[in-house]
Amino acid sequence: MGQKIHPLGFRLGVSQAHASHWFAKGKQYSQLVVEDHFLRESIYTKFPNAGIDSIHIERQVDKIRIHICSARPRTLLGTSRQGVQSLREELTQKLKNYRQQQLLTSRESKAARGEFDLTNPLARISIHLTKLSSPDSSAAFLAEFIVEQLEKRIPFRRALKQAVQRAQRVSVKGIKVQVAGRLNGAEIARSEWVLKGQVPLHTLRAKMEYDSRSARTIYGLLGIKVWIFKGFDKI
Repeated sequence: MGQKIHPLGFRLGVSQAHASHWFAKGKQYSQLVVEDHFLRESIYTKFPNAGIDSIHIERQVDKIRIHICSARPRTLLGTSRQGVQSLREELTQKLKNYRQQQLLTSRESKAARGEFDLTNPLARISIHLTKLSSPDSSAAFLAEFIVEQLEKRIPFRRALKQAVQRAQRVSVKGIKVQVAGRLNGAEIARSEWVLKGQVPLHTLRAKMEYDSRSARTIYGLLGIKVWIFKGFDKI
């Protein structure tokens, strides 16, 4: 079971915390979940090389707080340090347009109008940045590193080895890295992986980090998966 299911969803409520913190009623719940996904994807798309480790979203009646943990916060701040303000304004406008589109395309338009009343002011968005203290122990950062190496035509074995070595320098308990696709331009797609230490996917109290990315190469897409084991949680 632990080999097939998503390692983070498998541990939610046990050793893994939720990335969204809010309460909702009825049909509004599913719409807010999709909204959170839309906000995260907008940030990831705008800053693909910022080394973003996690995005946590908190909601109140008239506020949306977005907490971004990044290995390269200067990429989000910008040279003039107005990046956060411009990002906040951009997300506010995108969210407004998204709600209008959902209002027009919703099959249950009456219910949608009741839940997302466009005559009311949109919730204020605030953004809080945190620098990732140890990037090499982050699955998201290492997955992004492997993508950059593969897109520069670095041999995949060297890229995997470098990622594992970076993780071992910060003393993680275990790491597993997998890459799949037409490796080194081979005619037949295959998958290869490297495992160092222990990665107990079946153990719920094991604190795991996981991330998956896609690298665009001249031979097609390569799928990258990274698992990092950081020790056991005291339950």
